[in-house]
Amino acid sequence: MEINILGNNHSILDQYLAEIRDVAIQTDPLRFRENLYRIGELFAYEISKKLKFNVSEVQTPLGIAKVPTIEQQPVLATILRAGLPMHNGLLKIFDRAENCFISAFRKYTDEGEFEIEFEYMASPSLDNKVVILSDPMLASGRSMEIGYKALFSKGTPSHVHLAAIISSREGVDYVAEKLKDENVTLWLGAVDDEMNSHSYIVPGLGDAGDLAFGEKIDSK
Repeated sequence: MEINILGNNHSILDQYLAEIRDVAIQTDPLRFRENLYRIGELFAYEISKKLKFNVSEVQTPLGIAKVPTIEQQPVLATILRAGLPMHNGLLKIFDRAENCFISAFRKYTDEGEFEIEFEYMASPSLDNKVVILSDPMLASGRSMEIGYKALFSKGTPSHVHLAAIISSREGVDYVAEKLKDENVTLWLGAVDDEMNSHSYIVPGLGDAGDLAFGEKIDSK
């Protein structure tokens, strides 16, 4: 598995990462969603460098220009609900892409522990297609693993790009181990070293879904 960490390189991405972490800025849900959206656009740009291009002839008012164009648009997949703003940023760049939506959630026990429950998936055929699966937070890594495996119920992708804005070190190690033999590239904005007893990344940013869309009642 190839792993690419895009943050901490003194680019505008670092500014957006700082803002989504900042508790003062997090009080504005619109700003928070917009930053996830913009980060999705930057991820799309970086991932596009790994896609296949053909040279096409384009008619201009003055002649013919030979320019590289994407051979095949990727399929954009995300895990509801937190993934939607980042997904929309990716879709802004890959504007003719097909889309896939996966519903998965933390189901808590009375002891406060949880399992990741896969609930629903809407997807086109994924046979021989490049898929970008995005989720803003990669904590334990189990949601990403379940989302990845769910893709194969709709066909066999030629390659899968996994994209997360902030990850725990444990989550990176988990996904790298579970998917080590798969045709996968992992894209990350930042990697934090810790995860607390509730499987939230520290320092992280909190619950991305709640910050974007409002607090929810956890399933019991």
